[in-house]
Amino acid sequence: MTTIGAIIYEAGSSRNNKTGSWRVFVPTMDSDKCIMCENCFIFCPDSSIIEGEDGKFKIDYDYCKGCLICVEECPVDAITSAREEK
Repeated sequence: MTTIGAIIYEAGSSRNNKTGSWRVFVPTMDSDKCIMCENCFIFCPDSSIIEGEDGKFKIDYDYCKGCLICVEECPVDAITSAREEK
């Protein structure tokens, strides 16, 4: 009998599985430098860039996998990266 893997039985189930522990590198956002261009929000493949109650963008570290696309897409270097300290 063959076992079939990677079946998603319910839409939105990724919200139940926090994937932030997969990170090797962690992005950090400096909200003072941010010009609200939304590049980080648009290009984040994990939807880990979210808008806070104050209207500024922040990183949801529960789901950020540390791909650092946000760092590359930020035109004003408001997002930097460092090795994750576990």
